[in-house]
Amino acid sequence: MADFIGALDQGTTSTRFMIFDQAGDEVARHQLEHRQILPRAGWVEHDPLEIVENCQICIAGALSEAQLQLRELAAIGLTNQRETTVLWNPRTGEPWSNAIVWQDTRTDSIIHELEKSGAGALVRARTGLPPATYFAGGKLRWLLDNIEGLRAAARRGEVAFGTIDTWVLWNLTGGIDGGVHVTDVTNASRTMLMDLRKLRWDPELLSLFDVPPEVLPEIAPSAHVFGHLRWPGEPETGTVIAGILGDQQAATVGQVCLRVGQAKNTYGTGNFMLLNVGREAVPSKAGLLTTVCYQFEGAAPVYALEGSVAVTGSAVQWLRDQLGMIRSAPEIEALANSVEDSGGVYFVPAFSGLFAPYWRSDARGVVVGLSRHSNRGHLARATLEAICYQSRDVLEAMKADSGLDLETIKVDGGATANDTLMQLQADILGVNVVRPKVIETTSLGASYAAGLATGFWNGTGDLEAHWSADRSWHPTWAEDRRQEGYRNWKRAVERTFGWIELGS
Repeated sequence: MADFIGALDQGTTSTRFMIFDQAGDEVARHQLEHRQILPRAGWVEHDPLEIVENCQICIAGALSEAQLQLRELAAIGLTNQRETTVLWNPRTGEPWSNAIVWQDTRTDSIIHELEKSGAGALVRARTGLPPATYFAGGKLRWLLDNIEGLRAAARRGEVAFGTIDTWVLWNLTGGIDGGVHVTDVTNASRTMLMDLRKLRWDPELLSLFDVPPEVLPEIAPSAHVFGHLRWPGEPETGTVIAGILGDQQAATVGQVCLRVGQAKNTYGTGNFMLLNVGREAVPSKAGLLTTVCYQFEGAAPVYALEGSVAVTGSAVQWLRDQLGMIRSAPEIEALANSVEDSGGVYFVPAFSGLFAPYWRSDARGVVVGLSRHSNRGHLARATLEAICYQSRDVLEAMKADSGLDLETIKVDGGATANDTLMQLQADILGVNVVRPKVIETTSLGASYAAGLATGFWNGTGDLEAHWSADRSWHPTWAEDRRQEGYRNWKRAVERTFGWIELGS
């Protein structure tokens, strides 16, 4: 049996291929960024063909670094930015347009009309999701409505829909020459089109969004043999793609949060906190998402409550790219430590509205509490605190929905290398924060799904044996300081509401 397994992580800003051994340790990686296309305010796009090319380059690059052949991988797992939407012609392989990224807000009028019609209740009950620009169903509807002739092309079999996992899978299993048009339950649960409990496309929701069913992929479990890796025009390699998980569900599996009550928080472009709630979907009354956490082949699905925050790491990128305050993202730690605290400054980076638990697409970013005393260091520290306060908003909602009072939360993602951020997170949440030795848990979770589907690992006990802590942070703030800071944060959030007039 092969001694290694691969994971392709197609994220919002880059694509990475990693190779792991049977102990779950990293052997090699290769990573490439792709362009962020911003044609107008609120619009965010990616080039689907650039993404596929980068996937191929990253696979080849990691194999070269490890001095391995593709046949030496037992399987490949795939994880992806979830709600980003692609439509393509399965006969030519050409996309009908750029991909619409999950951060994009162009569908706000569609969502507004949906709520105005009273259909929002149906969407919430059937999918576990609030109607929001975040999810793929509105993006699919927008493309069908705005690309001339697309609905007629769909009737001719010339339109295929997918989130990024489906687009990449189709291309990596042959493309126009027999590519597999499939998604997994975690990605399907992010469309507003799947019945959360029946795990199938819902005819009533398809009618509501005016989506022709023939464009949709098949839905399969997360740990499942999807197909053989094959470049177009070439023979099958013998290596199977055997796991697909949306990126945050993959991180949850990579953190081995496989028991009820275990939670993780991932720090990336946005922040995503997931709490394992078990075999029964738990409807949220506090502004969270109810989503599929994972489903292994032959087993019932496991559900999660999720709090999705749109802008956290990308707020640091904004300081770097738009304001020029720092030259690289890691520099923010030293700048934030140049002051003792934020000096009363609060930054709410609602660039794409606010996600959980507010779901306000009319919100936009604000900085409040400025004085002549304020400087670059205060804004840098307020940016780090904004990441942490948004996570607290989510944690408070999770407590309300689940009745659980968490003492520890596992963290992962690139920003966890920032020790100041992690200490602030412990202080603002009032819980212990634990970072694992392998922080690239998204890739690790995808490899775990593929390994379970192919027998590379014997069961979840093997995965639990791999997890180990690297470092922990414990709260140091007094409770009155923690509560005063959070009260002021909530006041700042209120200032963001109503900036965009929806439906006007």
